[in-house]
Amino acid sequence: MTDDLDKTPADARPSADVSKEPGGSPVPPEAIKAIPVRHWGRYVSAVVVLALVGLLINAFATAEKIQWHAVGDKLFDSTVLAGACRTMLISVLAMALGVALGIVLAVMRLSKNPVTSWVAWVYIWFFRGTPVYVQLLLWFNLALIFPVLNLGPIYKDEMTDVMTPFMCALLGLGLNEAAYMAEICRAGLLAVDDGQTEAAHALGMSHGRTLRRIVIPQAMRVIVPPTGNEFINMLKTSSLVYAVTYNELLRATSTIGSTSYAVMEMLFVASLWYLVMTSVFSVFQYYLERRYARGSTRSLPPTPWQKVKANLLDPSGKRSVR
Repeated sequence: MTDDLDKTPADARPSADVSKEPGGSPVPPEAIKAIPVRHWGRYVSAVVVLALVGLLINAFATAEKIQWHAVGDKLFDSTVLAGACRTMLISVLAMALGVALGIVLAVMRLSKNPVTSWVAWVYIWFFRGTPVYVQLLLWFNLALIFPVLNLGPIYKDEMTDVMTPFMCALLGLGLNEAAYMAEICRAGLLAVDDGQTEAAHALGMSHGRTLRRIVIPQAMRVIVPPTGNEFINMLKTSSLVYAVTYNELLRATSTIGSTSYAVMEMLFVASLWYLVMTSVFSVFQYYLERRYARGSTRSLPPTPWQKVKANLLDPSGKRSVR
């Protein structure tokens, strides 16, 4: 015994009850009102954070022993500006030395020659395993081991005359940075697919030309971001050359502070200049990363100016660039 099947066509069946207007046209459904969920914890945490920040600002602003006018008076002092320029100079030169030597060490690490690979590994192991401050002091006191720098007929001089504060700072920061840049460059080179190298060799390219034309340009996308971070870190690490009497920003401000009894104020001046320098180079790093990302992303991230322009043209924020 089977149940009777409803053989009425689907289009002939009565539709569900639909409200109709007096004219017979159906009434559109009522729009759904989405009520956002309120996150009360966010509001509470924001109030707590703002209160703590306000208390911190108030503590600094009302400190009786801080002469805030001295910060403005010494911010553009000639001695401070000269120290900031020396900080920039030693940071750029040390970073250039670190990048150049780091690339060589990375290639040595990846070499099939066990001697060059081992030498590069020992170099990286030593300079990453000892503090920068200790390395600076080693260079500064190198005359205790080598009193005279004798390069035969090329050059000969007292080591104390060769190892000036500038040279100690350059070698101490640059050679230490090379160890870190070697690992960054090695990671970038390994990130390039082996098929790129095989294809270049199949076209008759030598190993060196393959590195210069094929591998390194593609590895830059991986190398640039951490290199930018390393340079910003170099700007701050350069304050350690105070130990070898190089007159950079921190030493210049400390000298003024010790003579004017405005030690804390001059530390604020040094901090402001460090913030300015790191902020400027952070912008350069952003545009450099954006340039090398052209071949890996479909659409490049908007620049800060593009974000501001989009928000100005559309104040409602509906088409704001993120």
